[in-house]
Amino acid sequence: MTERDLAIGPYTLTSAFGCGRQATREGVRAGRSGLRPHESARVFCHVGEVADLAQLPWPAAFARYDCRNNRLALASLEADGFSAAVAALRARLGADRIGCVMGTSTSGIAATEAAYRAMRATGEEILPAGFPYRETHNVHSLGDFVQRWLGLKGPALTVSTACSSSAKVFGVAARLILSGTCTAVVVGGVDSLCGTTIHGFAALQLLSARPARPFSADRDGISVGEAAGFAIVAPRGLVADASLRLCGVGESSDAHHMTAPHPHATGAVSAMRQALAGANLSVADIDYIHLHGTGTLLNDAAEDLALASIGATAIPASSLKGAIGHTLGAAGIAGVVMTAEAMAEGLVPATVNTDAVDPLLRCAIATAPLRKTMRRALINAFGFGGSNSTLIIESLP
Repeated sequence: MTERDLAIGPYTLTSAFGCGRQATREGVRAGRSGLRPHESARVFCHVGEVADLAQLPWPAAFARYDCRNNRLALASLEADGFSAAVAALRARLGADRIGCVMGTSTSGIAATEAAYRAMRATGEEILPAGFPYRETHNVHSLGDFVQRWLGLKGPALTVSTACSSSAKVFGVAARLILSGTCTAVVVGGVDSLCGTTIHGFAALQLLSARPARPFSADRDGISVGEAAGFAIVAPRGLVADASLRLCGVGESSDAHHMTAPHPHATGAVSAMRQALAGANLSVADIDYIHLHGTGTLLNDAAEDLALASIGATAIPASSLKGAIGHTLGAAGIAGVVMTAEAMAEGLVPATVNTDAVDPLLRCAIATAPLRKTMRRALINAFGFGGSNSTLIIESLP
């Protein structure tokens, strides 16, 4: 068995488009943007926020896990019957045969921000007594919460490689299954809005005051978003309603710079070539490219260079970060779900907010929705520190 024998079963996504697959498909079809103005402490920007998370009923048994990131995770887990699908699989395979691999970049850091503000307000020098760091801010808070909520007992881990995190979870899942460690794996990614992220990107001068405009001639930075997505990865035939095949996974780390991409895009090129080789496909076999497309000058130019290097500039491509924002550690899973919904709709999504593509770039950027039958798609997710991941998925009959 190889990666090509693995299917992506039931999946779900919650983002600024709304909760669940239907909201995702409607947002992709409409080509609309869920970005809204946001202002805090001298920073003005646009964000892709999920509404009403604070009002979500929270189970008393998980009181210590209560933070925005885990609330976002719970909203998504209970959408589209996802938790029920996992429960049915658990009943068939046993809880110890199902792994749980999550991706995040900041986890529940907003809980620590609130605890720190409370500490400063009271003049204390330590965080409030009883502050549940392990269950909220800790990077593995997400993996721990999801595993417990779903009642799983297989291997559980959280990948935190910046914006490639929830693309890399598919590679980890494939290795766990192919090695015989697990029979199936629940994968996912969650990142939520917090002050550290917004002000951090502002300090790096990577945050746009306007909604993000990927690959646009006037692009000037990102818009931060939040999202939570989950999927089941299992051998083909194990999950009856699987609609996707995981064809190939590519991973690389060029470690060129803490934040800037490699000037020759060597890591991105390597990840895409690995994915194509693993899938036993050529560039000509790809029908659509879901771009990482953050909306910054350097990142979009580097991705364009990478695609030119593998001869992929004629393939219809788009970035949806102008629609839901850059969801950071959730960008990979968001890319998979939005691409899957676009493929099911037979629609190349528009690169929202981008009217005039940078004439120096060579990719075939879709600035309006394009009707097209798509069987295979390539999905890029590139992170800080040169952490790159590429996935190739195929729609199943």
